[in-house]
Amino acid sequence: MTQLAVQPSLDLRAGHGAHAQALAKLEALEEEVDAALARRKSNGLVRRAVKTWRRGDIVRAGQLALEATDQDATNAQAYHVLAMALERMGHLHKALVTYERAFALDPNDPDLLLNLGLTAWNMKLHDGAAKMFRLFIDACPDSPLGYNNLGSIQCDLGESATAVDTLRSAIYRMPEEPMLWNSLATVLAEEGRADESLVFYKEAIRLDPTFARLWHNIGFAYAHLGRLDEALEAYDNALSLATDPTEIIEGKHSRSICLINLGQLKEGFDEYEIRNSPRFRAYIHHMVKAPYWNGEPLNGKRLLVVGEQGLGDEFMFANILPDLAQAVGPSGKLQIAVEHRLVPLFQRSFPLAEVGAYDDRKLLDADGNKELRFIPWAVGNGEPDYFTLMGSALRHYRKRIEDFPHQAFLFPDPERVAKSRERLATLGPGPYIGICWRSMMLGAKRAKYYSALDFWGPVLKTRGVTFINLQYGDCRDELDRACDQNGVTVHRFEDLDLRDDIDGAAALSAAVDLMIAAPTAASAISASVGTETWFLTAARAWPQLGTDEYPWYRKTRAFHPEEFADWQTLMSQVATELSQFARRHSD
Repeated sequence: MTQLAVQPSLDLRAGHGAHAQALAKLEALEEEVDAALARRKSNGLVRRAVKTWRRGDIVRAGQLALEATDQDATNAQAYHVLAMALERMGHLHKALVTYERAFALDPNDPDLLLNLGLTAWNMKLHDGAAKMFRLFIDACPDSPLGYNNLGSIQCDLGESATAVDTLRSAIYRMPEEPMLWNSLATVLAEEGRADESLVFYKEAIRLDPTFARLWHNIGFAYAHLGRLDEALEAYDNALSLATDPTEIIEGKHSRSICLINLGQLKEGFDEYEIRNSPRFRAYIHHMVKAPYWNGEPLNGKRLLVVGEQGLGDEFMFANILPDLAQAVGPSGKLQIAVEHRLVPLFQRSFPLAEVGAYDDRKLLDADGNKELRFIPWAVGNGEPDYFTLMGSALRHYRKRIEDFPHQAFLFPDPERVAKSRERLATLGPGPYIGICWRSMMLGAKRAKYYSALDFWGPVLKTRGVTFINLQYGDCRDELDRACDQNGVTVHRFEDLDLRDDIDGAAALSAAVDLMIAAPTAASAISASVGTETWFLTAARAWPQLGTDEYPWYRKTRAFHPEEFADWQTLMSQVATELSQFARRHSD
């Protein structure tokens, strides 16, 4: 009998199906085991990364965190540590993306909100940062961190009143949190209310006398109030407590400025070298292989001297160049690298030197963003014997106030000076008074150091003088308003670009009889070429070196109010002095 082929029954089919499901479950279980193993390996790498971070090796910590993400691409903590390392190394965009990845994996981790906000803040994404801090506050209403950061970013945006409200409401909620008292004090200090800030700093210190940053910040407030001995003591306390390397460097830098401000030049300029640490916030890596000059004999040597910081500082520190030119002697060579607009003026002033411009660029590498300064013309024929920054030479030649020669050290084009004097003579009798009242870079934090032209009424109404505008940048509206309000004329040379034609600005500055100005590049130009210059500052400034002048230049006076930025009182005083100057000039 022929046997029929057995057809699969429903039960057989079900049995097959059950077997397949069991296999799938076993495979899933195996994947879970593998995933658990991967997570254990990943977590182990995260723990190693954290330990490495605490030892200060941020780069290695980042590498370990990256390995942890390779082991387990769903480990939010691994991405969190990796993002922190990327942020610290300066890879801000990569850090932001990595934080976002971590947050997508673990949206219930409020610390990620905080770090996302901080990274966005560093990238100048202020609205996004503020949003993250508000979300953190919603998630952790009893943590001071969100309020602290939100208030601080509001202060950065110039919203000081809002920042004060944010921090005060947080203090009412958490009165024992020194961080909040510190931030409120800092907002007040940044707003120019340093005297008020002391009360809040002292309360924060009472709550936590071991908080290093508090001591640094109260030192900053004391310095603004001219209480330099107390500032120095506060900086010393901060340094004795600080453990974070960056905080230590910032503390040493602030302490050096305080010493210089006190007139303790030898110690101050020695400590000022901390700005050349690669960890310093404004560090620039100079692409020069030559050894750094540390006071070795220079006769017959080739020395490259590089300008630093802002345009005004390049003028001020150029005070040292005549000494260096003499030190290398006729058989040596002085090379001077400056901002490109300064090259003609500096070359004329130091005809035996080789003067050129530096070229600044940014490099993104494994250690983060680097500011690089290239000086190819100076090393084209081989490296110099030594190189140094202008400010670093001060510690070798300016150990006492008496070491400053009080002479002009920059020399504008004599033909342009003569033509400037001819133009001034057509405006009427002198004395001719140049004025400049602010920097071009006026952010929320810098504005308080400069007087608005609206305060200059008493000065501008002085009889017997002729005012000349030496304020660079677009200032037409300010000048027009001031002239209309006070019924005066401030003469403008519209064909002279005071910002970019530095040689022309120097010639006009040399032609006027007196310059009255804020501490800007304009006042530094006039003082460098030997014109009598009156510096108007919101408070005592460190370039005064503990004196009532700016010793770097030939003839200067420093004016500052007793109370920080009390411009109304200061301008009345300056107007009185200007009247006396005019009378002496007419005699």
